[in-house]
Amino acid sequence: LTPDVIFHSDRGAQYTSDAYHRTLSKHGARPSVGATGVCWDNAAAESFFGTLKNELVYREIYPTRRAARSAIAEYIEVFYNRQRLHSTLGYHTPEHVEHLYLTSQTSIPEAA
Repeated sequence: LTPDVIFHSDRGAQYTSDAYHRTLSKHGARPSVGATGVCWDNAAAESFFGTLKNELVYREIYPTRRAARSAIAEYIEVFYNRQRLHSTLGYHTPEHVEHLYLTSQTSIPEAA
């Protein structure tokens, strides 16, 4: 994970448990939860997981949990972030948009 990554979720019991928060902390991630009763607060996460399920999960039968995890990791890291064009990003990949953002940043000169 990149430093200071934020993992956003709803307020489901699994996302508010101590074990979940310890796992996030172990991997350097910060938790973020949506407001109770505000359906659009978590819209980006809901959209992503809907896409993941429709494009991958519902199309396969996984023989093991490990196989499912591997397929999902590959989908996210290889396809979704590096190859899949996103209409909300002007039909670019997230990787390309991140690259454009990072190369557009200039360092701030130190004060004399």
